[in-house]
Amino acid sequence: MTFYYKANPKQTLYFIGEGENLQIWTQGQGKYTSHWLPSFDDVNEKVVFNLSIEFDSSFEVLSNGKLDGTTIYPPQSNPNKIWHYQMKKPMSSYLVMMAIGKFTKQTAKTKSGTPLELYLDQKDANKFETTYKYTTQIFDFFEQEIGVKYPWGIYRQVPVRDFLYSGMENTTSTIFSQDFVVNEIGFNDKTYINVNAHELAHQWFGNLITAETGKHHWLQEGFATYYALLAEKELFGDDYFQWELYEMAERLQQASKTDTIPLLNEKASSLTFYQKGAWALHYLRENIGPENFQKAVKNYLKKYGFKNVNTTNFLKEVNAVSNFNTTTFQQNWLEKPGFEVNQALDLLKKNSFMKLYLNLVQQQSKPFEEKKELFETILKSDDFYPIKEEVIFQLAEIPFEEKEQLLNLSLASKSIKVRQAVSRIMVEIPRNFQSEYETLLNDDSYITKEIALGTLWRLFPERQEHYLNLSKDWIGFNDKNLRILWLTLALLSEGYEVLNKVKFYDELFDFLPQNTKVPFVKMH
Repeated sequence: MTFYYKANPKQTLYFIGEGENLQIWTQGQGKYTSHWLPSFDDVNEKVVFNLSIEFDSSFEVLSNGKLDGTTIYPPQSNPNKIWHYQMKKPMSSYLVMMAIGKFTKQTAKTKSGTPLELYLDQKDANKFETTYKYTTQIFDFFEQEIGVKYPWGIYRQVPVRDFLYSGMENTTSTIFSQDFVVNEIGFNDKTYINVNAHELAHQWFGNLITAETGKHHWLQEGFATYYALLAEKELFGDDYFQWELYEMAERLQQASKTDTIPLLNEKASSLTFYQKGAWALHYLRENIGPENFQKAVKNYLKKYGFKNVNTTNFLKEVNAVSNFNTTTFQQNWLEKPGFEVNQALDLLKKNSFMKLYLNLVQQQSKPFEEKKELFETILKSDDFYPIKEEVIFQLAEIPFEEKEQLLNLSLASKSIKVRQAVSRIMVEIPRNFQSEYETLLNDDSYITKEIALGTLWRLFPERQEHYLNLSKDWIGFNDKNLRILWLTLALLSEGYEVLNKVKFYDELFDFLPQNTKVPFVKMH
């Protein structure tokens, strides 16, 4: 059956920018794809989707599956062409996607031979290495760790402007936020690595197997969050992994004071589905052992591939490989509100770094003199940076004269994160520390530069012109954080480039969202 249709979508299909800056992309999370594509808004409806998309031939058009050729019109009669994308395996309609824009592409291959297509806006062609760093390593790790080969034949990723979320795991074709496209400096502050791993993990957990109802949504988000952490552990080590788990535990413990909806409930919060789901899996994996966990997951995916699942399906596979009491696990971690903080702490304390960090946190109420020697030892050590950050944060309320030596020791660090912690705690800067603090303006961090510039401009008005001249060419992240700050400070600085004030205001005004036009796009 072939049919033609027209639609004026109120959501799910978005048109961003115009002319050469136009981007068109979809976001059908949940059950909204029918706004632009005739389809069943039901995650249990698995269908093979093949899309042919007609658009201006000067643009790149992406969809699910492999590109099975294009139809090119004679240029004199029609500037459009049709891209034909083909899927071979069934999926839910919320995972159908389309992205159109002026994209450039790089390709790679995984160890198992799966082709990878990595896209960026043409203007960002020099940011492939920093944006997509570790992509093939993450892919190879997942195939080994999960034990099930990537099921879809090809995998591509594309960033778009004004995306609604960090990323979306459309089958074979992840869309993610332009905010994660970074250069070498931006990479020190913000990376795509975790989102990259999370969305790729969804190709197994969510796409290959799909939760039958919202009640079991943790089987997608909890798994994707946890496997992203396992990938980061493979890349950055156990201390990094434990620190991420600790930060999640902190958020969950804080949220549990008001968030009383348990994990196994369709009305649970995103924090619960994602991070409590990940912690539940970590607790399970630690108790049954990594090998048994891997066996259970592998059997679960093989048995229910291209089907819909529920929590009982997964726990049955756990029962098949271990004697672990999944009934108690389900009651405590999935059906009970709150967070099992004591069980989480017991696991975290098995790591020596976390044990030292938790001990340091308990020192907060002690007098400074009693812990000064410990602080100095930590700052001089090779310990993972969060413990040094904690030392610096505990210095925030200490009089400058007492902490000056430790601050200088911190600024002598090669760690951008440690130096950034100093920039954050200095509400006031004594004159004899001004030059040391000014060195932060030279750090390879857009966040540190932003904090330091704003602080110095505020505290030393006689040096405002110097700071503005020093930073007048700064741009920052894709959101232009440094340029916007500079324009704001330039406008507020009396006597600074008075003849250019209107120009500065107009440039700042131009950063506001503009109206967009909707161009022609036809679906076949």
